[in-house]
Amino acid sequence: MSNDTQIHIVKYKTYFYVLLALLTFTSISVAITRIDLGNLAIVGALILATLKASLVLWHFMHLKYESRVFMAMIGLVIFVFLSVMIITFLDYGFKHY
Repeated sequence: MSNDTQIHIVKYKTYFYVLLALLTFTSISVAITRIDLGNLAIVGALILATLKASLVLWHFMHLKYESRVFMAMIGLVIFVFLSVMIITFLDYGFKHY
């Protein structure tokens, strides 16, 4: 039985920068809700939520230290999710035709 666990030491400065980025994206999300952008508000909120989730996956769940196969599986899940979202928005947009 081999022990292939690896220890990754991350500096506190990195966590501080990630915290600042998450707080910045959150404040931008709140600011978007206060501006009347119509349907663009939803798109902006989804883009910011994707950026925040990517930061959490990359840094806090240590995705950057995982193998390529695991990253490919995460990419496949993201691709399927984006496909479903695009199909949903297309269905909603062309519902009147």
